Amino acid sequence: MNKDQVKGAVKDVAGKAQEKVGELTGSDKQQIKGLKNQAEGKIQKGFGDVKEAVDDANDTPPPR
Repeated sequence: MNKDQVKGAVKDVAGKAQEKVGELTGSDKQQIKGLKNQAEGKIQKGFGDVKEAVDDANDTPPPR
């Protein structure tokens, strides 16, 4: 696991919490911020997933 995967996952979870707080308080602004943070977190985690896949592919020895 790399830092982008971790940071992305954390941002996604924080965004979900922020969205829920917005729902409970009736704040559309907080809900939108939460959704934005979730999207950013998913993108960052996806970027981290790609980086890890490339690293794993580079670590795999070529077939004989």
